[in-house]
Amino acid sequence: MYDIVIIGSGPAGLSSAIYAQRAGLKAVVIEKNYLGTGQIAESERVDNYPGLYGENGFDLGEKFRSHAESLGAEFVEGEVTEIIPNNNDYSIKLDNGNTIDTHTVIYAVGTERRKLMVEGEKEFSGRGVSYCAVCDAAFYKDKVTAVAGGGDTALGDAALLSKFAKKVYLIHRRDKFRANKTLQQKVESIPNVEILLDSQITKISGANKVESISVLQNGNANEIKVDGVFVAVGSVPNSALLKDLADIDSNGYVIADEDGITSAKGIFVAGDVRTKKLRQVVTAVSDGANCVLSAENYLENK
Repeated sequence: MYDIVIIGSGPAGLSSAIYAQRAGLKAVVIEKNYLGTGQIAESERVDNYPGLYGENGFDLGEKFRSHAESLGAEFVEGEVTEIIPNNNDYSIKLDNGNTIDTHTVIYAVGTERRKLMVEGEKEFSGRGVSYCAVCDAAFYKDKVTAVAGGGDTALGDAALLSKFAKKVYLIHRRDKFRANKTLQQKVESIPNVEILLDSQITKISGANKVESISVLQNGNANEIKVDGVFVAVGSVPNSALLKDLADIDSNGYVIADEDGITSAKGIFVAGDVRTKKLRQVVTAVSDGANCVLSAENYLENK
């Protein structure tokens, strides 16, 4: 029986592991991907984590993990299929058939990328449609690409792609970006990035790979020749495992304040899957620490 089972090995989960070890609690991290560190690994550069300016996302994630491992954190690879209430405790079922029993759960599974939901997106996924510019940008050297989205991720993807592609179309359905002003100014100054506001991709076309996109701009339809489409239109919270256990808002995020306390006794939520205004590495790490404190108080009272 564990004191805490931490589901997820991104920054929030790894922070939880670090604080659990320092608190002397018996804890285990369940990670879906072997040696995973979450979506931070896909970030080319992290400019807003204090003390580690300009750090590569993969390297920063590895530092988080190494820190947890150096303190003796335990990791188990597997995908959680069900969280089962068991008296005042929980049984965590894994896809390999194993079950782990615990007094408390820290749920830190993050989000997954939202799809455009247009014709051709699914068909050309991996054949010109990508959701990770850091992973695939180098494949588009001297080619033409499009980025869909208006947040920090989309503008960061456009900036990265501009280093490889000869042309980058940045397509956003609203009349202004949601990204931070510094990033906006940077992207607007890049000569091979063309910004299309009040626009949306309606179709992705091609034979064996992406060859063009249909774009609706201010009511006018245009076809643009591209070699690749990078989708960065937000995220969907991975909250399905808690839908029958804890309160979830209309957007699918698990409802909790900074202490991570959910409506389910003994279940705490950390990171991007939680209701909050700012979803960044620094807030995920903070969530992890707060959840361990909340779990520790819960265990003492129990």
